[in-house]
Amino acid sequence: MIALSLAEIAAVVGGQTHDIPDPSVQVTGPVVRDSREVVPGSLFAAFVGERVDGHDYARAVVAAGAVAVLASRPVGVPAIVVEDVQTALGALARHVVRRLGATLVALTGSAGKTSTKDLIAQVLQRKAPTVFTPGSLNNEIGLPLTALSATEETKFLVLEMGARGIGHIRYLADLTPPRIGLVLNVGTAHIGEFGGREQIAQAKGELVEALPAAEDGGAAVLNADDPLVRAMASRTKAKVVLFGESAEADVRAENVRLTDSGQPAFRLHTPSGACDVTMRLYGEHHVSNALAAAAVAHELGMSAEEIALALSEAGSLSRWRMEVTERPDGVTIVNDAYNANPESMRAALRALAAMGKGRRTWAVLGKMAELGDEALAEHDAVGRLAVRLNVSKLVAVGGIEASWLQLGAYNEGSWGEESVHVSDAQAAVDLLRSELRPGDVVLVKASRSVGLESVAQALVETGAEGEVAAR
Repeated sequence: MIALSLAEIAAVVGGQTHDIPDPSVQVTGPVVRDSREVVPGSLFAAFVGERVDGHDYARAVVAAGAVAVLASRPVGVPAIVVEDVQTALGALARHVVRRLGATLVALTGSAGKTSTKDLIAQVLQRKAPTVFTPGSLNNEIGLPLTALSATEETKFLVLEMGARGIGHIRYLADLTPPRIGLVLNVGTAHIGEFGGREQIAQAKGELVEALPAAEDGGAAVLNADDPLVRAMASRTKAKVVLFGESAEADVRAENVRLTDSGQPAFRLHTPSGACDVTMRLYGEHHVSNALAAAAVAHELGMSAEEIALALSEAGSLSRWRMEVTERPDGVTIVNDAYNANPESMRAALRALAAMGKGRRTWAVLGKMAELGDEALAEHDAVGRLAVRLNVSKLVAVGGIEASWLQLGAYNEGSWGEESVHVSDAQAAVDLLRSELRPGDVVLVKASRSVGLESVAQALVETGAEGEVAAR
């Protein structure tokens, strides 16, 4: 964080200093909520969780070098006491962002946010120092913490914004006002909470409404291939930049194809030129993500050649998102178990089919959460798609949603041993350990709550007798 005194911070967040002998002492380290991340100069934000109360760690973090604790009650060590720690953290982030000279890029969407954010960050880092959301910490706590990690040297601040209801993105954009806003897509993730795709579009579009006008540098980067996103152009006074495979897109892809290993390649067209891109990531769905990143980078002054080179060299920065590991025995494990919704599930299955040409493929799938009344139909559709893509083996893991996956596969013509329903992750591991053979490709994917990453990890460890080549 930029250096601020405890007195300044107290004034910004409307708090009272307690047990602070010298309020002029500055916070020179990061603002953290995990006591294990404290370093000398830190400010520790004490949150009260369901099982852990951060206030209980106050003495330990100060002993570890924290300058003070941002707390909701006195803790017997230097502290700034506020009514609500989350609100105070947001106020501090707003203050710091306004003092920074950085360009703030915010993005949202139903699917692909984290992968696209990672691509944008890797492209922009080639131009200037860039700070970006780690993993998918895109909520009311994670976003301010990311913003507060920026320093005077930061030129680009890339923030992922998530939403579970109307008003969430408006709140986040108020904390960290963006100059460039990117909307990737409107899908069915969290549709059970929103009530429908139109409501999701209403929530995602709050980002473009928060942008400055075009004459003040505001730019809304919108997916030309998604009608609900493209319609958001009418909700902003910012400059509109379209990306996609549409001929009308300002930044578009032509000649899209997959390599023999399942990696996307295409011709990138921008207003300043065109270049070829071959990505290191897996799956055709990354083309749209790459175009979104390219549109943002072009708007910030990068050439087509610079963007294409950066996209071709970019890797995956976040765990369990199409994370590919090749075992010494020739089995390939694709760990995409961080989360799942119908759009990302279909994309992952298509990537599996492309990677597995001439090989036996396994789809180890579990529940897609928060689909509401659409849950049965969406799980059934994914099971059917696995059959249409000629996936060799479907392993549906878990309860009723998994049974719907298998039912869809069965009704599409997957009989006998082509699909199976197992009760839990361990049962899936036992099955795969007994039946996998060299050359097989295994995709593991479900919503985060299912915890199927344990299946992928167990399979990797099974083949780790020699050196594992992880890509």
